[in-house]
Amino acid sequence: MTIEIFLVGIGTGNPRHVTLEAIDHLKSSDILIIPRKEDFKSDLADLRYQICNKFLGEEAPPIFEFNFPTRNNKKTYIEAVDEWHDAIAKVWTDCIANAQKALKKRVKSVGLLIWGDPSLYDSSLRIAKRLESTPNITVIPGVTSVQALTAAHKITINEIGKPFIITTGREITNFGFPGGIDTAFIMLDGNCSFTTLEQEIYHIWWGAYLGMESEILIEGKLNEVSEVIVETRKKAREVHGWIMDSYMLRREKKVGKIGPL
Repeated sequence: MTIEIFLVGIGTGNPRHVTLEAIDHLKSSDILIIPRKEDFKSDLADLRYQICNKFLGEEAPPIFEFNFPTRNNKKTYIEAVDEWHDAIAKVWTDCIANAQKALKKRVKSVGLLIWGDPSLYDSSLRIAKRLESTPNITVIPGVTSVQALTAAHKITINEIGKPFIITTGREITNFGFPGGIDTAFIMLDGNCSFTTLEQEIYHIWWGAYLGMESEILIEGKLNEVSEVIVETRKKAREVHGWIMDSYMLRREKKVGKIGPL
């Protein structure tokens, strides 16, 4: 029998991001599998348990934990990620097998609580497709950091009639600000890649721990707040032991001088 995998988006840290559809699928799972607590990311594991306790109550399925394997960063990025995904798929498979042994029955459906949304810079879909027996996959969308950041700053990501791009810090570092557009949303940037850009021509909206009680927001001209963000990010990481942040950049319009009439 083909196993059912429910990839359930749970938002960016606020339990109220969890939708009724997400709750229904979590309740209907035979088991839930959750990354094991680690000291530097215990907040993320704790939030998953809080969601289960708050919304599932006595209807919560049995919960089983797994350890994330370590990515081999000595290889090229693509090679390292490819091997890492294989390793995670193996860990999921072992976790499900152990659950079946513990419960002494076949597990037909598995729920995973996915930070943000499974479709945006998350590899759960790719990993699920690597399981030995190809599962039936259901994706339940969740609030993303794009939505959480723009809502927190009370801004729209698009200008009227204009496109925007969602990209990563790695791309900004390697190739600079994308050409042909004025607005970019940047995720997965552990190196503050905005510091490599021409500081005077961008406006930035930055946020960390979006949706959580410890949420931090900074906004302003990049040349005025760049160093503030770098220092704030450093201190926040020291306090919490981890950080999740994202930001939006917009190229400021250049106003030319009016010549003689």
